[in-house]
Amino acid sequence: MPILNRIAAFHDDMTAWRRDLHAHPEIGFEEVRTSAFVAGKLAEFGIEVHRGLARTGVVGVLRGKREGGAIGLRADMDALPMQEENEFAHASRHPGKMHGCGHDGHTTMLLGAARYLAETRNFAGTVHFIFQPAEEGLGGGRLMVEEGLFESFPCQQVFGMHNWPDMPVGTFGVHSSAVMAAADRFEIVVAGKGGHAAMPHHTIDPVVVAAQIVTALQSLVSRTTDPVDTAVVSITTIHGGTTFNVIPREVVLTGTARAFRPATRDHLEAGIARIAQAIAAAHGAQAAVDYRRCYPPTINHADEANLAARVAAEVVGAGNVSLDPQPSMGAEDFAFMLERKPGCYVWLGQGSGPNSCMVHNPRYDFNDEVLPIGASYWAALVETALAPASR
Repeated sequence: MPILNRIAAFHDDMTAWRRDLHAHPEIGFEEVRTSAFVAGKLAEFGIEVHRGLARTGVVGVLRGKREGGAIGLRADMDALPMQEENEFAHASRHPGKMHGCGHDGHTTMLLGAARYLAETRNFAGTVHFIFQPAEEGLGGGRLMVEEGLFESFPCQQVFGMHNWPDMPVGTFGVHSSAVMAAADRFEIVVAGKGGHAAMPHHTIDPVVVAAQIVTALQSLVSRTTDPVDTAVVSITTIHGGTTFNVIPREVVLTGTARAFRPATRDHLEAGIARIAQAIAAAHGAQAAVDYRRCYPPTINHADEANLAARVAAEVVGAGNVSLDPQPSMGAEDFAFMLERKPGCYVWLGQGSGPNSCMVHNPRYDFNDEVLPIGASYWAALVETALAPASR
């Protein structure tokens, strides 16, 4: 089952949808126009539409020709709070907002599959098309689950997909277990004693303390985590001081910690507090640590991964499906759905040569060439998972 001819026939329509969404990006929980666009298309296709879950979420419900099971297909809708640097006609029209992760493409591919499946209904059971808000750090997936996603729209399985620029067009990556890491965030407030920069002996310099904390935290991964395990601790912001000749009273560090294993996650949380507070105390300063657990690791289920890999192979050929590629230390709030239901999250290759860039880059753009590939995968997945029983 290669790219479906019917889906290929409306490739131009999908491209237009995708570029319209790209030009009008909306960040987490502000996807008002985007959700209206999605709801409008679903209604146009004759699909039952439900709005308001997790504020701006949309769920479409489509029933096949016969009774059967139910599965959920999820696409994220939100953009990033970043400035786009592209100059093409469909570049963002909203300063400081950009579809820099391809959620415009994810939404479009699921809409394309919905259109095809609404026309054919060649399956037994129910498909829930889940259009999720606020994936980028705000936990829209968690909120959908907490607000009763799977109670209102029962699913035996749930599936997700993300474009992957590091993989070429026409390929898929399917993990049998871990896909993406848990993502936590932390803030360290180093409090000392301010004063004149020319008289540091009258101060407790939080800048020096903060610098030593930044360096020492790297030992959590390099010297206290099992070398065959995987973990990341990154300090991403340092704020302190107002001018060149004043030692400030405090410095604030923020960062992220990533891991797959629960024990490693515990180790990083405890270690960050221990190191920060011990170094501060050694200098007569104080360190207050606020550590927050955000997204759990994204872990696929083996049976659903096997199904996804088999379907992907039907669409692009077995030689173009990478089984168990190296997981990413990025994070994904589809993890909350996988904690509740068995499912699989796949990567769709969209790399298009040496000039293609990774997501979250100000010159990123979703590759419209893969729209019919992703939509065909979704359609084939439904027709395989909910295949009518032979009579």
